Amino acid sequence: MPVPYSVCMASAGLGKLLVIGGGGHAWVVSEAARAQGWRVMGFFDDDPRAVVDEQTPRLGAIPDSMAAREGEADDQPARTIIALGSIEVRARLIRELGGLFATVVHPLSHVSPSSTVGDGTFISATAVVQGRSTIGGHGIINTGAIVEHDCTLGRNVHIAPRAVLGGGVRVGDDSLIGLGASVRPGIRIGSGCIVGVGAAVIRDVKDGEKVVGVPARPVEWWTEGDSG
Repeated sequence: MPVPYSVCMASAGLGKLLVIGGGGHAWVVSEAARAQGWRVMGFFDDDPRAVVDEQTPRLGAIPDSMAAREGEADDQPARTIIALGSIEVRARLIRELGGLFATVVHPLSHVSPSSTVGDGTFISATAVVQGRSTIGGHGIINTGAIVEHDCTLGRNVHIAPRAVLGGGVRVGDDSLIGLGASVRPGIRIGSGCIVGVGAAVIRDVKDGEKVVGVPARPVEWWTEGDSG
């Protein structure tokens, strides 16, 4: 359940953090978590060669994280954050992992105290979330992204670097707004949608649609590079 941003910050730094994922995004999340005050204990990734940074040891494969949390015996069990960029993989892990999730907000971001942020969400450096917005759980508001006032984002929504949502935009669950894309105020973007890199969305996007271009138009095909 989303909670006021001030509550997220008040609870930050009070416990241990386990990171799910061992790629570049996990590195970014781990650094932000330390800057916020979390004690990053390590990361879990299915690739034994995965590396985050010198301070963050690999603790095992992703399924091992459940056993690690169940083995916590102290009064402050570790929280978890999913630090993988893939919408599909994140959605699966949200269903499978359960437990206590952390909200990581970089100190160099700006989040209005009148906004709410869900558990498991990551807000990166220089991102902006303006007043009365709701950010659902397990989202990513990436570097330099702007979420204007009165926006509502569902669960597992990724707003890529430098993307801009105008005021009152609504985005459904499991959707991706690509790098540098812009969305006109008041637009509704459905669930399971993809907005391509640099797209300009001036009309509503239906559930499951993929749109690219200026102005954005639906397409049948999509590749990983189209969203950044």
